[in-house]
Amino acid sequence: MSGLASARRVVVKIGSALVVGPDGAPDSAWLSDFAADLARLRARGQQVLVVSSGAVALGRRRLGLNRKALTLPEKQAAAAAGQSALMHAWEAALKPHGLPVAQVLLTRDDTEIRRRWLNARATLETLLDLGVVPVVNENDTVVTEEIRYGDNDRLAARAGQLIGADLLVLLSDVDGLYTADPRSDPSAAHVPLVTDLDAGIEAMAGGANTAAGVGTGGMATKIMAARIARQAGCATLITLGGRASPLAAVEAGARATLVTAAVSPHAARKSWIGGSLAPSGVIRIDAGAARALRRGKSLLAAGVTAVEGRFGKGDAVVVRDEAGAEVGRGLCRYDSDDAARICGLSSAAVEAELGFSEGPVIHADDLAVSA
Repeated sequence: MSGLASARRVVVKIGSALVVGPDGAPDSAWLSDFAADLARLRARGQQVLVVSSGAVALGRRRLGLNRKALTLPEKQAAAAAGQSALMHAWEAALKPHGLPVAQVLLTRDDTEIRRRWLNARATLETLLDLGVVPVVNENDTVVTEEIRYGDNDRLAARAGQLIGADLLVLLSDVDGLYTADPRSDPSAAHVPLVTDLDAGIEAMAGGANTAAGVGTGGMATKIMAARIARQAGCATLITLGGRASPLAAVEAGARATLVTAAVSPHAARKSWIGGSLAPSGVIRIDAGAARALRRGKSLLAAGVTAVEGRFGKGDAVVVRDEAGAEVGRGLCRYDSDDAARICGLSSAAVEAELGFSEGPVIHADDLAVSA
């Protein structure tokens, strides 16, 4: 029912109230228990990315910023002071399980500007393939109000989009979605399964848990995050985080809410590439490359015969065969100038020509083949 056991890739979002104890220091006991959760998932072959809040809360303590409301520069200073403490806490928790950790700091531009999106995805994919647990947080030290996510629930959903996650786990201060706020309405009923995020579901979401004293999210932001994840083919699990090994607890039958995904991450991504992006140029290919693409292969430079239009790295392009028929649409890993320079070259010759290589011109994962 939870979807945890069957997910290939899992993103887990953890709020400040879980990472930081009442004394303002890292909650090492909770982190240790959660690390055992992650180790169990990793041992059965699952890849896990963690989105962790807590840098600002930990930085407050280091800098003596005890006021509840901080200015943006004060938040940025607290984040700068607290981020190293946050990563040290994660490293200490995961080291006994032999799990290496890497810090990844993102802004909204990293998931909305295609060139930066490709770079961020490549980094996260490489870390996961190397067996590393990426610990993602918003880059609060430089972010402005115009380019910030505002809460890590939505950041976690965007991270799930980046890596094609099957399941997004949002650890909350309640054990799922209720028909009303259970903290103020004892008659509120738990909702274990959501198959459509309609207006009725959104109306059930309450505000932030101001009693916690840290964090910015609430059930409303979790439902927003679930909508983002659902559109990317990723299911969302909302459950209580404030207990030992919360993932094991859910698999043992603890209460949670599962928001299903209508399609798979792969199908959602192909649909987005094929129908939602306006192409910026055209790449023409030979007959051999066209056959390879229809078999699910990547587009290599050797099969490219011409490049038309002006486009940047990560922009969408139309791929056409020798007769001019559309073979598909995809995200090009080179800008138009570089793509034109490597037309017809073998993969080994690409780096010699450009001084670098981004791999195939269009990776199979970034290509939607026409019917």
